[in-house]
Amino acid sequence: MKEMTLEHIAQACQGTYVGDPAKRQTEIMGAVTDSRELEEGYLFIPIKGAKVDGHDFIPQVIGKGAAAVLSEKELPDCAVPYIRVASSEQALKDIAEYYRSRLTIPIVGITGSVGKTSTKEMIASVLSQKYSVLKTKGNYNNEIGLPLTLLRIREEHQAAVVEMGISDFGEMHRLAKIARPDICVITNIGICHLENLKTRDGILQAKSEIFDYLKPEGHIVLNGEDDKLSAIEEVSGVHPIFYGFPQEQGDNGIRKQIYADQVENCGLKGVKAQIHTPKGAIHVHIPIPGEHNVYNAMAAAGVGLCLDMELSEIQAGIERAETIGGRSNLMEIGDMIVIDDCYNANPVSMRASLDVLAYGLGRTIAVLGDMGELGENEKHLHYGVGEYAAKKQVGAIFCAGTLSREMAKGAKDAGAKQVFHFETREEMVAHLLGYLQKGDTVLVKASHFMEFPEVVKEIKAKFGAA
Repeated sequence: MKEMTLEHIAQACQGTYVGDPAKRQTEIMGAVTDSRELEEGYLFIPIKGAKVDGHDFIPQVIGKGAAAVLSEKELPDCAVPYIRVASSEQALKDIAEYYRSRLTIPIVGITGSVGKTSTKEMIASVLSQKYSVLKTKGNYNNEIGLPLTLLRIREEHQAAVVEMGISDFGEMHRLAKIARPDICVITNIGICHLENLKTRDGILQAKSEIFDYLKPEGHIVLNGEDDKLSAIEEVSGVHPIFYGFPQEQGDNGIRKQIYADQVENCGLKGVKAQIHTPKGAIHVHIPIPGEHNVYNAMAAAGVGLCLDMELSEIQAGIERAETIGGRSNLMEIGDMIVIDDCYNANPVSMRASLDVLAYGLGRTIAVLGDMGELGENEKHLHYGVGEYAAKKQVGAIFCAGTLSREMAKGAKDAGAKQVFHFETREEMVAHLLGYLQKGDTVLVKASHFMEFPEVVKEIKAKFGAA
């Protein structure tokens, strides 16, 4: 890792180096907070959690060949050098910020109320047609995950695509200070995290903190269909690149430099579209179901153009994009199609997933659970999802959880006939397994705390190949 000696690390996090003076110039090979991920020559950063204190694993990582450790405590007779810090968590951020300052590769920062991860995957797929790309893995998008992502960047990487997630004011400012993205992408301003941010204007304000450390030569790529984002004219002299669909009467009048038309829905086989750019148009077949993926493709095209990619490279990247586990992941289980989208949920992503389900063959079945962090309107928002499921003419709706009672009520009030509500996931699964049959298309989606991956496991166990 470039210029990541123990001496530089101690200076970066204002820590005190303790150990053999001759090892001050030791350069670490990587840094982790999880002892299970440690490799020889790595720096271990112990984080205090609600249940586990990483300091308890220091002897273990030393035995695995750690080059050094951070510590908030004195470590008598430590077998490797350690850096004493006031806060390991803050030190992690400081170290990542320092490392970022030594990097010259472009970093793409992505935020938004919904679609961050799928857009990240699409952008990474496009950029990988020309560059060696590092991208955020899993949900490493917060004040611990983002620094760890940056510390995974190695000499062979030519670009990085990082996801930046928040739930309160000030968080994005701190993330931007660490990542200092060269290209900022915002997918939309929805209604997530209303408990802290209160309104969509509050969400816009918080998300816009991503611009706080944008360089004058940087780029901004925004969804021009979003009424809040389309009002952004410039940021410190940087004019956004907007993407969306062709102008229509009543539109807000912004010019979308990237737009799509000739959209053809191919059901569960994806979407076809023509994407227009300042360099020309490309016809693409997005291999992921759901028309919302056209937005992801347009955003990726915008980023690709910012990094001087050819249209043929952008087209190839879009057409090779893949889903990731837990995100609209289509699975064939027995003679059924299961859409495993149970990574997380909010009203916008619920509707998008129901849109995908509507393309299914045979009976369509929505297996839905509670959505978290929706604030005082949570019941109304759950009710609205139920209404939407009924309007999409979903064949059967199975709901589990306290708030999902409102979801079931909304579906019934909107005319859905096959609607079932259960207090617990376990009760729901017991009835669901007896209801499913060959040819069904099944959507499974809820917020992470509902543990709906267990639903998919149960379906696999009963209907999967022996």
